[in-house]
Parts: sequence; structure tokens; C-alpha cells
Amino acid sequence: MAAALEFQHKSKLLSFFTDSWIMIKRSSTHILRNTDQLLGTFFQPIMFLVLFSAVFGGAISRSLPPGVSYLNFLMAGIIVQTVAFGSTTTAIAICNDLQKGLIDRFRSLPMSKMAVLNGHVVSDLLRNSISTVVMLVAGLAMGFRSSASLIDWLTIAGILLLFTLAFSWLAAIVGVVAKSVEAVQWLSFVIVFPLTFASSAFVQTEGMNSYLRAFAENQPITQVIEAVRALMLDKPIGNHGWLAVAWSLLILIIAVPLATRMFAKKASQA
Repeated sequence: MAAALEFQHKSKLLSFFTDSWIMIKRSSTHILRNTDQLLGTFFQPIMFLVLFSAVFGGAISRSLPPGVSYLNFLMAGIIVQTVAFGSTTTAIAICNDLQKGLIDRFRSLPMSKMAVLNGHVVSDLLRNSISTVVMLVAGLAMGFRSSASLIDWLTIAGILLLFTLAFSWLAAIVGVVAKSVEAVQWLSFVIVFPLTFASSAFVQTEGMNSYLRAFAENQPITQVIEAVRALMLDKPIGNHGWLAVAWSLLILIIAVPLATRMFAKKASQA
């Protein structure tokens, strides 16, 4: 009896990974074959980087610490902002699957309930990783220079991947809740816009009024930005490192089971 239960458990675990891998390949193939998404992945982050550095660079650089250029200050904020807004792709993809009836087909198959969500979330990691690399290359061409060591860059990659994973699962909830792609876009905007612009992404928080500064300095995106910025510029990371990880893990702990439960309920009603 015990052997049979152990075999059944291993079979379910294997099925979970196999089904998730199939859905990851499906979602990644959609991204690679979708010209619009690829163009957005390459050109949108470059556009933000060029415009923000050109428009705000002259005015803000005077308030920065000596020896820190605005481009070097900006890079961490632009990367985290792009990752946050990029999570919208996960929400749109999930909403499309629910609206187009694809989930009905998946329900007829003996597959894991989490496989579809895993596929969209992990493929979003791939797309955001490409965006980040493109931004770093563009930044280097524009004059961005980092003092980070190899260990620092590995730490940066770990923080960004964890944050991307957390925000993608948060976006998965939006994709399940929204009744249309248009609703996904405005819901995502309402969530992401205040978090990215009311943060230390583009300016130092010292110049904000007391209420906005209190919010900006104690929200997750600022912690991630400050941790990445400190590592890039070889500055003391302080509490930002563990706070960035703690926020990301907290979002994951809440979002993963909630998104899975909501998706299963929505799929059963489709």
C-alpha cells in the first residue's frame, strides 16, 4: 500500500514537471514567433532609457552624489520598471487563454492545473531576461559603466529573477480576474504605474514630500531598485538586499496559491 502511494506521488510529481515544461515551450514559442512582442522586447526598453536620460539627465544629475552620472543612477530603475510593466504579458496571455476557450481543451486532458500558469510565468522570465540584456547593451553604448564584480552581477541577476517571478505571479491574478484584454491593460497600469513612478527609479526620494517619500521608501519596487543600484555602483547595499528578497518572497507566498486557486475556479466555470 505504501509503495503504491509513493509511486502515485512520484507519478503526479513527474506529470507536474512534464506538463509545465510543455506549457513553457508553448508560451515561449508564442513569444519568439510574435514579431510585435519581440519588437517591444527590444525597442521599448531602449526608448525609455534614451528618453529618460536625455530629458531628465541634465536637471537631476546636479542633485546626485559627486561622481555618479544620471545614466548610471537611472539604469537600475529602468530595468526594474521594464520588468514590472513586462509582467503585463503574463496577464494578457492568461486572459486570452481563458477568453478563447483554450482552457476547455486543456481540461479534457490529464494535465496539472498549474501547468498553464507555470508556462506563462516562466516564459515571461525569458522575455524579461532578453529585455534586461538589451537594456544593458544599449546602456553601455550610451556610456553606462558599472563597478560591480562577477559576484555582484550574479546577485543582481538573482534579485531580478526573483522579483520578475513574483511580479509575474501577481500579474497572473490580474489575468484571471480581468474579463478582457483591455481590462488587463488598465488594471496592470493602475497597479504598476504608482509603484514604479512613486519610487527611487528616476529621482532620489529625499526631494519628495513627506507622505510620498514614506510610501516610496517602504514599497517593494524601491527596495529592489536600491539593491540593484547599490550592487551596480559598488555602494553599500544596507537593508535593501534582504528587503528586496523578503518582499519578493512575500508576494510569491501570497500570489502563487491565490492565482492557482482562482485560475482553477475560473477554468471550471469556463
